[in-house]
Amino acid sequence: MFDCQSCGACCSYSAEWPRFSTEDDAQLDRIPEKYVAADLSGMRCDGVRCSALSGEVGKSTACTIYDLRPDVCRACMPGDDECLMARRALGFSTS
Repeated sequence: MFDCQSCGACCSYSAEWPRFSTEDDAQLDRIPEKYVAADLSGMRCDGVRCSALSGEVGKSTACTIYDLRPDVCRACMPGDDECLMARRALGFSTS
C-alpha cells in the first residue's frame, strides 16, 4: 500500500490537524512543549506541517516524537480515509 516514511502527507496538509482528542493528561504531558500548540489544542504546526515531522514530504519523513505521538496520529493508517484525504490534498497518488 503506502509507506509512511516516504510520504508524510498526513502530517503536512492542514494546520487544523492533528488535534488532541482522547489523550489523558499523562499522555499529553509526555509530548515536548515545543511541539504543542500555544492554545494546547493539538500539535504546533509550521504552516500546515506538524512541527514534529522531519524530512522532506513525499520523499523521506519521520516523526520525531513517534513513541509519544497523539492518539489521532496513532489512528491514522496507511490507505485509510484520513491518509487518502491528505495524499489528495498534496497531489499524491491514492492508488
